[in-house]
Order: sequence, then C-alpha cells, then structure tokens
Amino acid sequence: MENDQTQFFATQAWLDGAWVTDVLLSVGADGTWNRVQANVALDQCAAATRLAGSVLPGVVNAHSHAFQRGIAGLTEHRGAGAPETDDFWSWRERMYAAANRITPEQLEVVAAHLYAELLMGGYTHVCEFQYLHHHLDGSQYEDPTEMSMALVRAARSTGIGLTLLPTLYMRSGFTAIGSRDDQRRFVSSPLSISRIVESVRQQTAGDPNINVGVAIHSLRAVSTPALRELAEFAKNGGLPLHIHVAEQTREVEESVAHSGLRPIEWLLEHANIDERWNLVHATHATAAELAGVKARGASIVICPSTEANLGDGVFDLPAYAALGGRWSIGSDSHVTRAWPDELRLLEYSQRLRLRERNVAARILGHESSAGGMLQAVLDGGCAATGRPMRGIAVGQRADFVTLDAESTALLGVPSQHTLDALVFSASSATIDGVYVAGQRQLPTFSPAFKSTMQELWGPRSDATGEQTPGGGGT
Repeated sequence: MENDQTQFFATQAWLDGAWVTDVLLSVGADGTWNRVQANVALDQCAAATRLAGSVLPGVVNAHSHAFQRGIAGLTEHRGAGAPETDDFWSWRERMYAAANRITPEQLEVVAAHLYAELLMGGYTHVCEFQYLHHHLDGSQYEDPTEMSMALVRAARSTGIGLTLLPTLYMRSGFTAIGSRDDQRRFVSSPLSISRIVESVRQQTAGDPNINVGVAIHSLRAVSTPALRELAEFAKNGGLPLHIHVAEQTREVEESVAHSGLRPIEWLLEHANIDERWNLVHATHATAAELAGVKARGASIVICPSTEANLGDGVFDLPAYAALGGRWSIGSDSHVTRAWPDELRLLEYSQRLRLRERNVAARILGHESSAGGMLQAVLDGGCAATGRPMRGIAVGQRADFVTLDAESTALLGVPSQHTLDALVFSASSATIDGVYVAGQRQLPTFSPAFKSTMQELWGPRSDATGEQTPGGGGT
C-alpha cells in the first residue's frame, strides 16, 4: 500500500446502482477514491481496514435551514388565536419567532446538534441556505459573516461537509418596497452577499470539505436587477446557485398577478438558468416548466418531509423523471433528519397520488425503488454542492456509511434487499459508521443543546405558551 492512501475492505458495497461483493476501497491523500475494485480475494486485502456491515455512499442534504431545527416538533399545536386553516404561511409566522431570537452562539449550538444528527442519518454533506445575516434588531454585525461562520464552526466540529449558501433577501413580497419588521435580519444586497462569500472563502481556504455558493431566497423577495446581478456573480465564480420556487399555490398566484407568469416560467424566460441552478421545491410546476428546467440542465431539490409537514403538496416526480431531469433531496426544516426517511416519504407520496406501488422503480428504470432514488440523489448532490459527490467511484469524495449488521430491521434480510429494507423498513439507527473524505466521524451531542433550547423557549413544551414558537410568532 502506498503511503498516501488508506484502504478499506467491504464484504458488500453499493457501486454504480447495484450491490457488489468483496470490495477493496482506497482513499487518496486528497480524500477522494483512487481505487474501487470488486470481487477481490481476501488475501489481497490484508492491509485494509475491514468494514463491518454493508457500505453505502454518503448522501448530500441539498437544502437546510439549520436554525429551524430549533422549532422541530414545536409547531404541531394550533394554539390560541390560530387561523381557521393552518398552512405554510401561518407556520412561517411561528418560524419567524425562532429567526428573531437566535444568536450566533445559539445558532452554532443548534447547528452542531443538527449536523451530528444528519451524520447519523447518513448525510455526509449539507447545503446551508443561510439568510440570517444581522443582529436581532436588524443592525449589521461588525463582522458580516458572524452568522455564516457559526455554521462553518458547527460543520467543522461535527465533521460534516458544508456548502454555505449566503442568501439574498430584499423585500416582503412582489410589490413591496422593503421588508417587514420581522424580516429585518434577512435584508441583504448582491454586494453584501458577494462580500460574505469572499470573506467565508478566505476564512475557510485550505479546508476541502467546506465550500460556498449563493442563494436567492425567492422571486417574491428580490428585484429583477438584483437577481440578475447575483446570478452573474455566481456564474463568474463558478458557484452553485439555489432558489426557493413554486413551493405554495399562493406564491404561484401572486407571481401570475404580478408578472403574468408563473415563477418557473418567469425564471425560464428572464434568468440565464443553467446547470449551476438548483430550484428548491418546484412543488407546483407544470409539465412544460419541468421540461424547461431539464432542457437548461438545472436541478430540482425536493424536500419531502417539509413539503408534507407544511402541507405544500406533492412534487410530480413521474413527469420529471420521464424527462430524465436531475434532482436531489433536502430536509429543509428538519422535521426528519435521515435520508432514508426522505426517500420513503417521496415514494409513498407518489403511491398515494397514483394508487400504485414501486413508482420510483418504474419511472427511474431501476429494479428497486430505493436503488433508483439513491442513484438519482447522488447525481443531484453533485449539482447542489458543485463537488464530486456521486458515490463510491474513482475521483469522487470518499464519503460513505456502514450499516449495523445486527440491526433488528436488517436481520435475516437477503443481501440484495438491504437497501430496500433500510428505506422502507428501518430507521437511521441502522447506520453505525459515517466517513467523510475517508475519515470516520464520531458524532457527539453536547448538553448545550438542551440548555440553548430552554434559553430560546423556556421550560414549557406546549405550543400555546408565549415562550414557544406556537404562540403566533412575533
């Protein structure tokens, strides 16, 4: 074995869409795979570390708002004075309660706790859609990267890879001049976002597991000139670009009223969308819009658990898959924090809508629904991060997880059905080893998370008390 590489041996590993046996895996000094060889004799692997349990590639969580982990489970009561219909927009008011309380120190604690959970859920990289830029009163921090670097420190302390996406936010709606008072922490400009990007780049130089992109919050939150300016900045820098779009029907209706076009329609006509663009949600996209996204080479980020939790709707995966469209997954508001949960819910939502089984297997051309979806999100994760994250293959980052061979959910399951059982019959507890760039990560949880939650909301856990985000927001 060469001195600049680490070797592993797996009795079973997921390579290029299928399970293979007796696999020798070599990681180079740069943290990428430099050798992946199946059906290797045991006597050739004496120097390799033997991995217990089946090996799967790490998955990118392509959409995260880390601070929202602080309200997971706390918005499920209607509360006094709740609107007749509880939907995304009423939830947003409660979410703002967290956005307008959390400090950089608290954000770092909450994010570190979340990132440890994501690692245990099989994610090895996260794209952080970061729009909390300012002090609680809306004034600027002396260091404009204060909140962003809290997320970087959290990622470094847990070992997860991070694509930080400083986010442009300018106004409260399509016709608004500025922001609401409870959006004052979000307000930014193309120039301020570009400066955050450059500063974070400087502060993380030399860290191969941290990179940056940019995000545009939504069409309703930015002006057309600003959108184009930031998009040009991203293009010139070769940065991935993310944007919320067509998540709710009300957003679509307001876009039509304002411009005569649906949100994705508008982007296709007025923005230079290309393979760097990642459209988050796209829940309410027409067949023509999906075809346009595919034609431009852009990607869609689907967040099944959040879209279900908020009552957004169901993404038309069959139509998009029929086009060969690229997509990834994210846990967004983090009501769940393991990728098998997201894939399970994505498939089940299609089954409920179409009243048939194994929808993903059919539309993705794979024998296994779980297998077809996993391969799709590996490809989509590369687009979301701008990094080589396509799984266990030479040149890709050496991210992988090992499954607990003694997990009750996997006991007795034939080896070729291990992934199916993980997605449709197990929990994240079946993952017992997580590796990022070839290095094993040991997620730990600090007691500071509990105390931070109590600082934010007090000891009460009901969603009607004034100190909880269920009390109607701020």
